[in-house]
Amino acid sequence: MIEQLKDSYKTFESQLNGLGQGFWQELRTRTLHSFSGLPKPKDEEYRYTQLGRILDKKFQFADLSMMGRTSVHGANALFHNADAHHIYINNGVIDQSKVSQNLPKGLSISTLQEALHHNAKDIESHLGKYAIKNNDAFASLNTIFSYEGIFIKVDKNVQIDKPILLHYSGTDHPGHAIYQSRSLILAEPGARLSIVESYSSDHSEDHFSNHVSEIVVGANALLDYYKLQNQSASTYHVDNTFITQSKDSVVKSYVFTLEGKIIRNNLNVDLEDENCETHMFGLYVAHGDNHIDNHTVVDHKMPHCFSNEIYKGILDDTAKAVFNGKIFVRPNAQKTNAFQSNKNILLTDTASMNSKPQLEIWADDVKCSHGCTTGQLDDEQMFYLRSRGISKASARAMLLHAFVDDVLDKISIGFLHDFVAEEMKNRLD
Repeated sequence: MIEQLKDSYKTFESQLNGLGQGFWQELRTRTLHSFSGLPKPKDEEYRYTQLGRILDKKFQFADLSMMGRTSVHGANALFHNADAHHIYINNGVIDQSKVSQNLPKGLSISTLQEALHHNAKDIESHLGKYAIKNNDAFASLNTIFSYEGIFIKVDKNVQIDKPILLHYSGTDHPGHAIYQSRSLILAEPGARLSIVESYSSDHSEDHFSNHVSEIVVGANALLDYYKLQNQSASTYHVDNTFITQSKDSVVKSYVFTLEGKIIRNNLNVDLEDENCETHMFGLYVAHGDNHIDNHTVVDHKMPHCFSNEIYKGILDDTAKAVFNGKIFVRPNAQKTNAFQSNKNILLTDTASMNSKPQLEIWADDVKCSHGCTTGQLDDEQMFYLRSRGISKASARAMLLHAFVDDVLDKISIGFLHDFVAEEMKNRLD
């Protein structure tokens, strides 16, 4: 497979039309030389999600040259009328005509290709820096065949009142298509912004999308970062997100996974300085033969930082889910507070959950905890509601709503809260 990818890369390189040189090209080439292939069955990080084997059987990786690089059309994205700064990416291709419309002072949005000319220092300082050090095979694959992407920068002490909404949509493409998408987001010191990544598709055939986000949050900056995954039942999707925080910064991350054949989310947060604060919320609902895998890493490197993580899942039919949450507390990270919780409800005997919370602590003055629960609805609570004349279906729905409400209540963007709440209501009722 690696030899096939190298041949495909030669074709890809020949089609770059003058872009096959400079910093970005050096990054691609360097990553290609160190690439060792997709995850193998014995890879511990992909132990419960055998993506490498599945994708190798279903998709043609011998030609990733310019696959999916057709004109943007037929986007079926959600939230068209939302009060936000809209960016449209369909089948991995950016609609450049709408990237820089009506932007407030202090907010820059462009393609990564344009940013190489206008923000070269930022690109060379950050692009690929965080994704490559993680050594994830899919992040490397994205880097090797990356061609375009979104660059977002908020200047120092600038507050962006409207959310920045990235519409990642997919429409039918001949064959089992493979799409690569990428973003680089910089929040300078004191900046305030909200990012929403919305994924949707109407593919009838199997397709694979591979996304990488690198996010740098400056000192005293505040980022609300939302990810909504509501793709078709034929979607295979890998999402790698890398967040780096500086002193006194606050990040709130939300991941809502509602639909997809196999979804793998890797969320990595590095707390690089003192007094960082990180909140991570996840909600996933799986049915049929869906498979949802959430891997999170929070790395506490300096003192006086706080992180709190709550991920909840509801699984029906023969669905499967995985949660692997890691918290690292380095020797210098004294006075750390770090908490993690994963809770799951199985609605059938054939649904399954693999949960693996992890703590690795090298400091001695910390407050840390982690835990997980997986089970079915509580019989005593059901009996209590039934004894009050509530039907079985209504009692079940009430308990499920109560289970997810503490995560839903954290959503501060109106149009997103309403959509997710309505979707949950339709599914749980």
